Amino acid sequence: MLDDAQFRKLLDTRARHPERVAEAAKARRRRPVLNETGRLFLVAADHPARGIVKAGAQPLAMANRRAMLEAAITALAQPGVDGVLGSPDIIEDLLLLDALHDKIVIGSMNRGGLSGATWEIDDAFTGYDAESIEEMNLDGGKMLLRLVYDELKVSESNLQEFRKNKNYTDKDEVLSANLMRIIEARTKGRTIELEAAEEPKQAEVVDLMERLRRSLAQAGGSKRPTARATHKRASKARSTAKPRKRKAA
Repeated sequence: MLDDAQFRKLLDTRARHPERVAEAAKARRRRPVLNETGRLFLVAADHPARGIVKAGAQPLAMANRRAMLEAAITALAQPGVDGVLGSPDIIEDLLLLDALHDKIVIGSMNRGGLSGATWEIDDAFTGYDAESIEEMNLDGGKMLLRLVYDELKVSESNLQEFRKNKNYTDKDEVLSANLMRIIEARTKGRTIELEAAEEPKQAEVVDLMERLRRSLAQAGGSKRPTARATHKRASKARSTAKPRKRKAA
């Protein structure tokens, strides 16, 4: 049972002292992976990380974090239960609650395939990786490989979503069409030649400084004399001209 005081302490530690998670992981007592029976019984607690919170007839059975932690602690205390398989958030909470001593702890690695999403089958790695499993002193990791026999249908669905992207271009359409041709050919054991995507034309690079220099040079060659320059030449001409002699009356 997880009482109010324990739950408040868990929340406070999460918010104020996150470094204690690593400390609890390092201090966890470990046991041999297999016991005398040679079997393992693990509690699976990684479903909510993939958006699955239903259990049996209860659609939100795993949506309440406190209730889920209580259920996991109760299960781990039962004879014959060897450990838990969980996503990082669940494992860390159970570590802070001192519920994982002498238990086998397996970290869930790829939980990115949210249930019902168009990318569900991709199931990207969003949990532990090999390095963090070792750093957190866990006993192992779970990598889920999901196979879909109707692969062509899934690929078509993914491409339809891709085409909705506002940055989708004609080149992307060619690549998408080639991808579908590859998938269709492989399902029938054939090879194909792919259509080449046209490279976009390179825009003309304009050297603005060079154009400016040319413009100034042209303007300088055909530049008309200013009024001030014309006045200076006229004054100089008057000063160098010989004075005319006046005839006597």
